[in-house]
Amino acid sequence: VQLQASGGGLVQAKGSLRLSCAASGRTFSNYAIGWFRQAPAKEREFVATIGWSGGDTYYADSVKGRFTITGDNSKNTVYLQMDSLKPEDTAVYYCAATHVISYSDYLGPNYDYWGQGTQVTVSS
Repeated sequence: VQLQASGGGLVQAKGSLRLSCAASGRTFSNYAIGWFRQAPAKEREFVATIGWSGGDTYYADSVKGRFTITGDNSKNTVYLQMDSLKPEDTAVYYCAATHVISYSDYLGPNYDYWGQGTQVTVSS
């Protein structure tokens, strides 16, 4: 399984970025594909995830109403639209995939597959 993240960059506060995660190597039925982030000197945290089969979405409270996760099955790609960005959103963002059996699987942190990170920097 390969997860290729892209789309990070430098943006001013209140700006927007869209991250992409291209998934390959298997079918992702009954899988969730999500995003985590890790800021300097902080632990990795859950950001958002989407169920590949049913499209269920879940968000961390810190990003609800500002971030939107969507999936394009035809392209095996998951997107994270990030609006109203804040300096505290600065982090390396990782996409990851996991087999889902129960609700708790969606929120991590023990996802099965991880992609490389993409840096998001929000200036004030």
